[in-house]
Amino acid sequence: MKFSKLFVFALLFVAPLMFSVGCGGSGASDQPDLGTVSGVVKMDGQPLANVTVSFSPAQGRPSNGKTDTEGNYNLGYIGDTKGAVIGAHTVSISTPQEAPTPPGTTYKDPIPAKYNVKTTLKEEVKAGDNTINFDLVPK
Repeated sequence: MKFSKLFVFALLFVAPLMFSVGCGGSGASDQPDLGTVSGVVKMDGQPLANVTVSFSPAQGRPSNGKTDTEGNYNLGYIGDTKGAVIGAHTVSISTPQEAPTPPGTTYKDPIPAKYNVKTTLKEEVKAGDNTINFDLVPK
């Protein structure tokens, strides 16, 4: 019985690819357990708009969010997935730099360093919904 080269090619290379589509386990994600995190960021009682809130666990991917005009934020983990890894986090809150810093100068975030580059903020993320608010002091 003679087989054409195209049939042999299909049998050896294409068929295994077709059968492997959809394989990859039980559909379980490699993603760690997450808790959703939202809250309000204020300084001196006033909402901080357009600041970045970052939660960084000891191990794993950090989660980030940006505040709206009322200071509200929601953390995103990766892509459309919301939340942060369950456990202890170091938190930083900073103002994104809007324009390049001129040569010879250093960008000075209007938010004090104790909340970003030298952050002292620590928070615990638990399973489920977490509301974590921040009322920063300007000094």
